[in-house]
Amino acid sequence: MIIDNLANAANYFNLHPLFEKAFEYFNQLDIKGAETGTTDIEGNLLKASVVETQLKPETEARLETHRKYIDIQIPLTGVESYGWRSLATLTDSESGYDEAHDIEFFRERPTTLVTLQPGEFIIFSPEDGHAPLVGEGAIRKIIFKVALL
Repeated sequence: MIIDNLANAANYFNLHPLFEKAFEYFNQLDIKGAETGTTDIEGNLLKASVVETQLKPETEARLETHRKYIDIQIPLTGVESYGWRSLATLTDSESGYDEAHDIEFFRERPTTLVTLQPGEFIIFSPEDGHAPLVGEGAIRKIIFKVALL
């Protein structure tokens, strides 16, 4: 898991060849006018989803992992917290890995909780169990799906 300010995004471009393209897309986005939905930026290799949804109490958040994609999540409006727990410690899968949606949910609880403000971002690798959407009220955010190469 990586957490940082958007002003420092370039520090992470060397971690994946598509990170720079994701942040370039973000920098050109009309945050207030962007419609909800998913945009293919580089086919199945890089996608951006603008979502609007309600946040939930930490007790209702479910840990999830992905095997094919790295998540870059950026809150656009509102504050969002994320639970985290290492995949190495997750053993109690709810129903196994869903390959079609690249997601697996776990019954364990997060060991760490972090909170992001607009202007910050978080990167989750496949080794990061994460429980997004923790907080109160509504949020508008963008989620980049970056394929593992």
